[in-house]
Amino acid sequence: MDNKAEIGIIGGSGFYDLASNLKEVKIETPYGSPSDQIALGEIAGRKVAFLPRHGKTHNIPPHQINYRANIWALKELGVRRIITSHAVGSLQKKIKPGDFVILDQFVDRTKGRIDTYYDGPVATHVSTAFPYCPQLRKLAIETAEILKLPFHPKGTVVIIQGPRFSTAAESSWYTNMGWETINMTEYPEVVLAREKEICYCGIAVVTDYDAGLVASGKVKAVSVETIINEFKKNIVKTKKIILEMIKNWPLESVCNCQKALIGAQF
Repeated sequence: MDNKAEIGIIGGSGFYDLASNLKEVKIETPYGSPSDQIALGEIAGRKVAFLPRHGKTHNIPPHQINYRANIWALKELGVRRIITSHAVGSLQKKIKPGDFVILDQFVDRTKGRIDTYYDGPVATHVSTAFPYCPQLRKLAIETAEILKLPFHPKGTVVIIQGPRFSTAAESSWYTNMGWETINMTEYPEVVLAREKEICYCGIAVVTDYDAGLVASGKVKAVSVETIINEFKKNIVKTKKIILEMIKNWPLESVCNCQKALIGAQF
């Protein structure tokens, strides 16, 4: 197999067993090293690249991930579409631990993260009004329906800086704004993919209720052990979604994600 792939999967190394003929490649980028070596393999006849966001040993905290290097490396390998999985907290009582959310919007609450490839001299303003690929979102929704999984077809994720969790006041604010989920890794990953004209689909796995809901007394607090167990339990379901999506992968792109730079440069 040559060192090329058409589909990128960003998550943890637990997804590697989805593919056959795996081999790892080391990619260096103008922005430094990615989180880890990238594993190349095949799923349902499609060439796939796996990238563990936090490193294979989960040693990179969210605010230290080299997001630019990660996305650049996947683009260098030929990746045109990315599926990602994220562990998230729920900001709304109706979104329960164990549910999946097919993300459609984000709110950035990070600070100081390098979040663009375009530092000049050409001014480049990529639209992120609708940051997630509508074609891949539709495929993910249809797949979750077929598998009869508990899921929500849309949802906004609030990305906080980390590594600390939110205060109850911060979390309550996000809940009152009507946003659905919270995590630490979605931004700037999704935006950098858009700048590289790569389709991006975010599948969120709810592990717990966030601090604001717990403090309000509407839900009960859970232990870190419970959160970890919930995530591990749902990795199996997440792998099923990704596997079925790739089995039914669309041959042609009908979205505008891969044309994001048209009209963006001045």
